[in-house]
Amino acid sequence: MFRSFGNLLGRKAPPAKGGQLKRETPSRPSGSGGPQNNKQVFSKVFRWRMPDGHVGEPQSVEIVGSFTHWQPTALQRDGRQDSWHVTLHDIPGGRTHHYMLLVDGKPTYDKTCDGLAVPHGMNEENFQLQTDRGPRVLMLFAQTK
Repeated sequence: MFRSFGNLLGRKAPPAKGGQLKRETPSRPSGSGGPQNNKQVFSKVFRWRMPDGHVGEPQSVEIVGSFTHWQPTALQRDGRQDSWHVTLHDIPGGRTHHYMLLVDGKPTYDKTCDGLAVPHGMNEENFQLQTDRGPRVLMLFAQTK
């Protein structure tokens, strides 16, 4: 009875007692492209709050970075938490990303970033932040397990 129930669900019946167990590996469709389809990705919530003592609500809060191909993505205003946020999906894992928060189009420091990096290339130089040590962009360490 259990064998026919398993067959209904598209599962193979367990081997008879004393039989050898085999681990089945899912077959890959031909032309799947190999390992690049197995890259790990993750989602991240980016959140920004106005600094203490800052008056006047900004017109726009956006994020740009290597994970958005340097195209601005708007953060949404959350009145309950008095912040702006966005959840970005499919961020490639296993590498470091550079990004910048833009408040009314101007680069702004993100206190939750993983560090600062020297900008490389035109995209990063367009969005750099001036610091005591020179121009910088924000870093996100995208590590997945």
